[in-house]
Amino acid sequence: MFSLGSRLRMQLQVALIGSLWLLSPASVSLAFAQTSAPVTATCKDGTTFSGQTKRGACSRHGGVQTWTSAAAGPATAPSTAATAAPSMSPPAKPLAQSTSTPAKAPTSGQVWVNTASSVYHCPGTRYYGKTKAGEYMSETAAKAKGYRPSLGKVCG
Repeated sequence: MFSLGSRLRMQLQVALIGSLWLLSPASVSLAFAQTSAPVTATCKDGTTFSGQTKRGACSRHGGVQTWTSAAAGPATAPSTAATAAPSMSPPAKPLAQSTSTPAKAPTSGQVWVNTASSVYHCPGTRYYGKTKAGEYMSETAAKAKGYRPSLGKVCG
């Protein structure tokens, strides 16, 4: 009826199903659960990260340079040859500041001009000083250069 190959295949399938049956969902979740001990890391740009999981650590800081865990004790470096040998490259540059932060602080009575959209925003409004391209200037100077008020509202 059955050939030797198909009988062996069937026995393997039964053994696999039996072993999966022994694993309860609780034991599977315990096997993959992360420790509740807080983890800390030093990012490649020198900043530090602290959290309950390693997920997302140093994601915008060039990656993780070293890991530290309360349960692990001393810092553990990633096991790459690049970190084991001293590098001849210059140290990593700090992240460039976003262009949304103005170079010079506003003075009283100045508006934020979004130079990309030709709209200016009054102090205290949502986009005041927060758009990518822009500068501070007086409202009269903004009007003279052809910029229009946001939502048609004049600052007062």
